[in-house]
Amino acid sequence: MKRTALPRVLAVMVAASVAGVNAAQAQTATDTFDVIITIQADCEITSTQTLDFGTVGVLTSNIDEQANIEVTCTPGTDYDVGLDEGTGDGATITVRRMTGAGATIDYGLFQDTGRSVNWGNTPPTDTVSDTGTGSVVTHTVYGRVPPQTTPATGVYNDTITVTVTF
Repeated sequence: MKRTALPRVLAVMVAASVAGVNAAQAQTATDTFDVIITIQADCEITSTQTLDFGTVGVLTSNIDEQANIEVTCTPGTDYDVGLDEGTGDGATITVRRMTGAGATIDYGLFQDTGRSVNWGNTPPTDTVSDTGTGSVVTHTVYGRVPPQTTPATGVYNDTITVTVTF
């Protein structure tokens, strides 16, 4: 070897030696941590539809319509869906009233297609009971405007509060 190359060779050897020492001295430490979530019994009213009896004339026969309420509850959660009497003047759970044009129109909300089982707000007496699946469950509300004295022309409406008890 030439003398001029020796210092470079020595420098490379020292650098390699230092790198080897550092690599041999590298250490690691490890540990773990837990990830947790607690799911509690819960329900949500996912959506509601307007119960629209449409545009009609004289109220001489039943006018039947239906709307859906969608509920999502955690799996295995028992729940009841209740409907209050609404905001119509003089309304009750059995005779609800739409108000407008200075008058009212009586109507009912039912649990069945035959419109014979009233839908109220007292669990479990007159509410719809079910058990959560973790997915959306659709409950159909069956409405009826029975024959009655026809009030003045105009728009009649009411607001019903849906309550899910679980």
